[in-house]
Amino acid sequence: MNVAQAMAAILKQEGIDLLFCYPTSQIIDEAALVGIRPIVVRQERTGLHMADAYSRLTSGQKVGVFAMQHGPGTENAYGGIAQAYADSVPLLVLPQGYPQRLAGVKPNYNAAVSMRDITKSAEALGIPTEITNIMRRAFSQIRNGRGGPVLVEVPADMWSVEIGTPEEYTPVQKNLYAPNPEDVAKAVDLILSARAPVIHAGQGIHFSQAWGELKEFAELLGIPVVTTLPGKSAFPEDHPLSVGSGGLTYPMPVKQFLDEADVIIGLGCSFTETLFAVPVPRKPKIIHLTLDPAHLHKDVKADVGMVGDARLALAAMLEEVRRRAVKPADYAATARKIADARDTWLAEWMPKLTSNSEPLSPYRVIWDLQKAVKDEQTIITNDAGRPRDQLTPFWVAKEPQSFVGWGKTTQLGYSLGIAMGAKLACPDKLCINVWGDAAIGFTGTDLETAARAKIPVLSILLNNKGMATELKNIPNAIRLYSAADISGNYTEFAQSLGLYAERVTAPEDIIPAVKRAVQKTKEGIPALLEFMTTQETSMSKA
Repeated sequence: MNVAQAMAAILKQEGIDLLFCYPTSQIIDEAALVGIRPIVVRQERTGLHMADAYSRLTSGQKVGVFAMQHGPGTENAYGGIAQAYADSVPLLVLPQGYPQRLAGVKPNYNAAVSMRDITKSAEALGIPTEITNIMRRAFSQIRNGRGGPVLVEVPADMWSVEIGTPEEYTPVQKNLYAPNPEDVAKAVDLILSARAPVIHAGQGIHFSQAWGELKEFAELLGIPVVTTLPGKSAFPEDHPLSVGSGGLTYPMPVKQFLDEADVIIGLGCSFTETLFAVPVPRKPKIIHLTLDPAHLHKDVKADVGMVGDARLALAAMLEEVRRRAVKPADYAATARKIADARDTWLAEWMPKLTSNSEPLSPYRVIWDLQKAVKDEQTIITNDAGRPRDQLTPFWVAKEPQSFVGWGKTTQLGYSLGIAMGAKLACPDKLCINVWGDAAIGFTGTDLETAARAKIPVLSILLNNKGMATELKNIPNAIRLYSAADISGNYTEFAQSLGLYAERVTAPEDIIPAVKRAVQKTKEGIPALLEFMTTQETSMSKA
């Protein structure tokens, strides 16, 4: 048995069934021989985005894996790995390295060294017979603790090295840990004494699958729930206690309830300070539950800190509340306050959400899209820039993991790979990405991957013929050199790659076009709808 065969056997034992990849790497062929399907992409970054979504949508129970060639393949992959690192997504990254005699010679790229800042761990295989040990360490890092990309680099001339019968491999166990009971009791003390507590739920709820516990805890104590953007859909947004999700933009009740809170209960979140998260007020007391102790006191001071798995922690908090014989809360008044605040906010936005303008209002597109797919089991994700800012406040995510929110770093073109990875993880769901004409310029060629690999996603393109985000940022460059003008006929582009595609210009055509495209995805054909929109700059934020 050689190194590549040994690695393929280990991947199979660990339950890997898909290998996102771009040749050349010998692991691609050996993995295929043991029944691991290769998904070959058109650029490395998209493959990592697909692996990212595959891990997210299975709560890390299935691991997204990406393999690429040495040199330019590894260099091109950097952005996708960085995105997963910022969002704490568990991935296995398998870059091929330069042949051993050239591995340390400049300017040859050394992934195990150069990618340490964007990986949870990065290790190069130096001794062929150590493949079992290095893969065991990698999967332990992937399955335990805070998520993140884990990298194993194999030199190009080591794949074929014979290693005899390798050491027996046993799949790595996932080990969970719960907070200190004393910290749980302190947290419950502070919550029960609070006048206006608010839950701030993050992505940790998704990875621990603590959706039921979060809902039970919020209902038991009648506490309003805000989610982070990566945590969006962790709590049903049609629930009376849901305030909404907070990113760069947000429903206005989110800011109101956070500002009025006297205790903010962070559950499965990092409280990382970023442009793409609603600011956390400094006055309230903070309870912070996180899987990673490095997050405690990093960006906000925690009055009570807890370290552990969100589901185990919520179960312990529920048990502590019940032990004290706390009566279930009557949250009718709180629910009315949330509903009134939401109704006031929506009333201000209804002119844009129902606009009959041509070019189309992007808000009308999003509003009608939601109506058109209301009877479908849907997973939707946003891209970077204006599509994110326009979609996330108004999309009501009712089921766990029905919205894939992301972004402490925000790469244009990320949403296509997320939608395709989601479809592979959840083939019975309608998987949608919403992006703009800037984003499709970065990763649009991978629409061909969707067609070739038979991944029937629905791609919603908001084409405003420019970069609306930059209108205020580079006014002189725009005035003198039309620096923000970008566009194309993406309907014809998508059709040329094998997709069903339509261009939509009239508001009354939005819902019928979406329904036609959804039907095409049910027939196994990926679809793109190109909506010609205004360069909208209004955003829902304070």
